[in-house]
Amino acid sequence: MFFKRFYDTDLAQASYMVGCQKTGECLVIDPIRDTRPYLNEAAAQKLNITHVTETHIHADYLSGSRELAAQTGARLLLSDEGNADWKYDHWEHSDAEKLHHGDTFKVGNIKVEVKHTPGHTPEHLSFLVTDTPRGEQPVMYFTGDFVFVGDLGRPDLLDEAAGGVDTRFVGATQMFASLRDHFLTVPDFVQVWPAHGSGSACGKALGAVPSTTVGYERALAWWVPFVEKGDEQGFTAELLSGQPDAPLYYGRMKQQNKQGPALLGDVVPLKELPVSDVLGKLQGGARLLDTRQKEVHQAAAPVGSVNIPAGNTFETWSGWLLTPEKELVLLSPAQDAETLRRRLWMVGLDHVSGFIQTADHLSTEEARPFPAHELPQHQGALILDVRKKTEYDEGHLPGARQLHAGRLPWKLNELPRDQEIVVHCQGGARSAAAASLLRAEGFNVTELAGGYEAWEKAGQPQPATS
Repeated sequence: MFFKRFYDTDLAQASYMVGCQKTGECLVIDPIRDTRPYLNEAAAQKLNITHVTETHIHADYLSGSRELAAQTGARLLLSDEGNADWKYDHWEHSDAEKLHHGDTFKVGNIKVEVKHTPGHTPEHLSFLVTDTPRGEQPVMYFTGDFVFVGDLGRPDLLDEAAGGVDTRFVGATQMFASLRDHFLTVPDFVQVWPAHGSGSACGKALGAVPSTTVGYERALAWWVPFVEKGDEQGFTAELLSGQPDAPLYYGRMKQQNKQGPALLGDVVPLKELPVSDVLGKLQGGARLLDTRQKEVHQAAAPVGSVNIPAGNTFETWSGWLLTPEKELVLLSPAQDAETLRRRLWMVGLDHVSGFIQTADHLSTEEARPFPAHELPQHQGALILDVRKKTEYDEGHLPGARQLHAGRLPWKLNELPRDQEIVVHCQGGARSAAAASLLRAEGFNVTELAGGYEAWEKAGQPQPATS
């Protein structure tokens, strides 16, 4: 049996390839839209991608299952479990086959058993894999957003980001039953391979190691005593407490993945644009996405641009602060532009028309943050804390309003345009990106250098609010 894990560190997202080397067939689970890693690996291993599936309707990234199946001719197999509100909708315009609890299918000599494990989402599936040439005992359990290393998938995303009402309580009840009736019935030696690792917002305390075993989770996971005692009420309270803010772009991802993401098809390489074309696009409503480091951007920020540095959080922050309706032009070195464009695909930002390498000949303005000791000079300003609610609850500036950066584009009409807004986060990175969006949207924005940490070190100077 062949096995490989693919991992996107930005979104802490894992996908998997499982293959039968004897027959040359393989399955890909939870792929992303950039299909090159799977195609390249399959070719290197002399395997054909014959099956593609996913564990559930994802919220944090746009699925590549439909894309990969279209490119390879593989069978696309998707859950038909769950309630009517949260089933896949794209049966009519794809060749997807419906999966139900108890189904099995073969990938060469590899047997895959389908388990309906709702809780994180109503339609969620897990896949129990047996390498039949070695025996009849399962060897791997692909749990998606059901069981993570040291944690569980959160059951509140439909409420938080997709317009649900109190679905979290139904989800918690379903999660409890899934653990009791399915996960804890699997042999201890079976390896557990989840869809996310540390840093994902799909849970609150995910482990950093890539995998675990059923036995290890049975011995050490926080939830096991609740399930063993039948304490569903205590389990629900603990599961729902302290969950991080869900970025509101998750609602868009859920809808697009439910309906079936648009196929990318044959992709033309991204072009470098002349300045005149860029100026014309910006005047026509396009947005310049400045991917340089924040200090470079702040020294001379192109007017109307949003600054999301090309680093480890590029996809996450792009999903937070950008929407797919706007055409995007990248400000990026030529060698990075194509990679960044493909990373934007992860969060459904497909409308990238080209790139420019320098801000020369563009109108710019200084956007440097001010030091914490100057905060009292900003009398009457709204202090906007763009950290997570859990961070805010641990300590915040007096009078500050908390609004997670991942909710900002959907809350602009709730912010004042006739008042200075001082933006801050914990250390200054998130607030720099958030402030650039507000500046591009025409708000009177300043930024607290170094964020909450700098304010504490400066002796907590008090903002003079009106």
